[in-house]
Amino acid sequence: MSPRFAAGVFAALIAAVIAFQLSLALGAPWGAYAMGGAFFGAFPPAMRVAAVLQAAFLAAVALVVLSRAGVTLPGWRRASRWLAWVVVALTAVAVVLNLITPSAGERLVWAPVCAALFATALRVALSAADERG
Repeated sequence: MSPRFAAGVFAALIAAVIAFQLSLALGAPWGAYAMGGAFFGAFPPAMRVAAVLQAAFLAAVALVVLSRAGVTLPGWRRASRWLAWVVVALTAVAVVLNLITPSAGERLVWAPVCAALFATALRVALSAADERG
């Protein structure tokens, strides 16, 4: 799998996670699929704000991966060399957390998504795209 393709898969998956987070922020009753299932139904107001912040953070993470793969933001290439490894670490932690969560829904839905995010982030981090550019 090429780094650009891996970055595209990563971005598509992150877009789905961002859409989920924004849906939670707008009141979707999917709280059982987030935060360890601590909030059944819609999130309370404070958690809705947290969901928006998480969506923004995830968008920045996607930009790091896309930059590392040489897809966008060439000015970020130097920083993306090490930031991509931060993304790999974050996605590895996300895999573990989604495997050990008390929420069966999270384990079923988000553990595989996080595993795919980890694999694609690792592929991009191992690439030499920034040296080409």
